Amino acid sequence: MENIQKENSSDPSKIKEERIRKITHLYYSKPEIQKAIFEFSGNREISPRYFEGFGKRPDTFEYVGDIFGLVKKGATSFHCSEELWENPLNIMTNADRKELDKMRIGWDLLLDIDSKYIDYSKIMAKIIINFLEFSGVKNVGIKFSGSKGFHIIVPWKAFPKEINGVKTSDMFPEWPRILTKYIMEKTHDYLITEITKLHFPDSKYVKDREAPKEVMPDLILVSPRHLFRMPYSLHEKTSLASVVIDKNKIMEFQPKDADPFKVEVKNFSPNCREGEATQLLMQALDWNKENSFEEEKKTFEFRPVQITDRSEKNFPPCVKQILLGIKDGKKRALFFLINFFRSIGVDKEELEKIIYSWNEKNQPPLQAGYIKSQISWALRKKPIMPPNCREFYQGIGVCAFDDALCRKIKNPINYVIRKNFASAKRKSSKNKDNFKNKD
Repeated sequence: MENIQKENSSDPSKIKEERIRKITHLYYSKPEIQKAIFEFSGNREISPRYFEGFGKRPDTFEYVGDIFGLVKKGATSFHCSEELWENPLNIMTNADRKELDKMRIGWDLLLDIDSKYIDYSKIMAKIIINFLEFSGVKNVGIKFSGSKGFHIIVPWKAFPKEINGVKTSDMFPEWPRILTKYIMEKTHDYLITEITKLHFPDSKYVKDREAPKEVMPDLILVSPRHLFRMPYSLHEKTSLASVVIDKNKIMEFQPKDADPFKVEVKNFSPNCREGEATQLLMQALDWNKENSFEEEKKTFEFRPVQITDRSEKNFPPCVKQILLGIKDGKKRALFFLINFFRSIGVDKEELEKIIYSWNEKNQPPLQAGYIKSQISWALRKKPIMPPNCREFYQGIGVCAFDDALCRKIKNPINYVIRKNFASAKRKSSKNKDNFKNKD
């Protein structure tokens, strides 16, 4: 027993797990915490997390007491959907787009702001809320993620239920993605200015254009059946609570304010005016229409690359690294792998084999249902190129910029193309030499 205790005391992951398990029963036993989590769960798909692994999906809370019941079974945090469902328990993991649209009754706009630096996250959150208010959206909720970021919510009630005969509830994730892109575009310059002030308060000429890339809302998280940490849920890595914050006091917030035993319960989803985000949505759709020509042109012109040799030796280092299994950034990695392999012409059967084999190496693995829904969603659309090099891959710790070929390319697909071209050139040269020798 003494040896086991010594081993655990030197293992950071064990220390974190022991720390959070010590406080879960005390924290979640509070009636006000159970009530806050339960009330927010209405019409949402929920899933408890048992430190490293998630529980079954789909799931819901029937009674307030269900929350503490799951804690007694080992649950450490609770997560829920951005989408609102008529009955979340009717969701099937293999449901197609039409079936999901029939079951979905709405969606919240959920902006996930995260950075290595909480000061960046606070600046971004403040700028976004100011922009939303300028756009007529006065009732916005914000909460601490539990680590170094924030979640901003514009409730479903704030959006029009139909635009030009199109049901808003059916336009997930397309319209939330457009809204997120629009907000990112409109706040980008303000973010550069404010982050520059943070580092160079006296300079009028310096512009820190790289830092904002660290904190922009993650578009990949606006996806079907994506879950986010519920308000007042604990965070496994920090043991802090995902507390709701006064939107006017963002800059004053400190992680210590999320101490689970000093929590003051507030409503994350404000009682907004019906349709108060109509102007914002209309402006975002108009902006997207005006600015999407080049993007549509690129998508139209793109075709899966004809690769003769799809063996792993021709994969870029980032792909090889991901395929070994990763601990953090698995959902982003899944998004990349699906688009990477589709772009080099891998068919559905081979794609599924690669993805599920990869997931077995992850610690912990993603839920099979989540993977199935993401592959199914992707296959309903034309293949798209994976994200360009550097930032995306650095974010999940797999970028190998020291690789000679990586320094010459802009996208992982280019790596495979060049490798194939070089291989074909060598083969052609060898055939010529053989032909000469026969002469």
